[in-house]
Amino acid sequence: MKWNRIAAGCLLCAAGIALSACARRVAAPPPEAVPVTAAQVERKSVPVEVTAIGHVEAHTTVGVKSQVNGTLMSVGFREGQDVRQGDLLFRIDPRPFEATLAQARANLARDRAQARNAESEIGRYEALVQKDYVTREQYDQVKANAEALASTVQASEAAVENARLQLSWCTIAAPISGRTGSVLLHAGNVVKANDDKPMVVINEIQPVYVTFASPESFLADLQSRPHRAPLSVKAAPPGDPSHPRTGELSFIDNAVDPTTGTITAKATFPNTDGSLWPGQYVNVTVVLKNEPDAVVVPSPAVQTGQSGSYVYVIKTDSTVESRPVSVERTQGTLSIVSKGLAPGEQVVTDGQLRLTPGVRVEVKKAAERAS
Repeated sequence: MKWNRIAAGCLLCAAGIALSACARRVAAPPPEAVPVTAAQVERKSVPVEVTAIGHVEAHTTVGVKSQVNGTLMSVGFREGQDVRQGDLLFRIDPRPFEATLAQARANLARDRAQARNAESEIGRYEALVQKDYVTREQYDQVKANAEALASTVQASEAAVENARLQLSWCTIAAPISGRTGSVLLHAGNVVKANDDKPMVVINEIQPVYVTFASPESFLADLQSRPHRAPLSVKAAPPGDPSHPRTGELSFIDNAVDPTTGTITAKATFPNTDGSLWPGQYVNVTVVLKNEPDAVVVPSPAVQTGQSGSYVYVIKTDSTVESRPVSVERTQGTLSIVSKGLAPGEQVVTDGQLRLTPGVRVEVKKAAERAS
């Protein structure tokens, strides 16, 4: 009997311990919700854009060279100065050319006098040959001499014009309006005609071209634009990305580069403020068209796993599920989703590292996100 009472006491004690443990398990608080940020899946119109690295080119580049030999007397501008078409750039010593012109004019005057005398002789010999005072052969000789002297006059006139042209080349004016570069010759230097190195290079920078390469997949969209309004092109210098300059597509190359799969295009920018500089690299954006009713989510919502892209969708009971999605492309901070999501659903945009399917989440407010 004594051992029965001891056994019964042990059973009661064990039962009490078990009930106490069950009570503790029942009373354990639920797991805390994971704080996340979230955004709603939207349907909106999204532009289809081409982004590339572009290269700024001068609208026109002219290397100024002398067309005559001579001594440079003066330079009429400063390096890096803006010049207008017709402004004086260089002046070469004109004295040798003035002397040549004076000599050509003297030769012309002499030849004209001889030609007039020959014409008078034709009239006299014509009357004499009719009276048989001179032979027909003598008359023909005088006539041929007059014609030769008339040709000599024409050659002398051409020599005068050539000398006048050579003299005009002593004054070199700007052939275009633009910005000058470094001056390679200064007053006192001897200038060679058509030297290999230009005396100065002028770049026309209002307007300018921006050349860039577009993937050949966008070729059809680029080709269809001539029948509609010109495509708008934006170019942003790397140091000023928030203030892009706007231009228009003006050229598409006639062949796709087979090694890169791209086609070269060119846009024209007014560049009235001179912010785009020849040789500069810029970020180019071309808006090809707008894609209406696209399903979009913030790009941070899209995660990449072994099976591809997925997002965490917040269900009505504040738990999450992992859902695979097909991302068509990205546009700025948005991802365009072609399959897997519906407008109005809520997706997690930050805090995915602590999530697994079925975990309860708490969406943080704007003030909490800012803090």
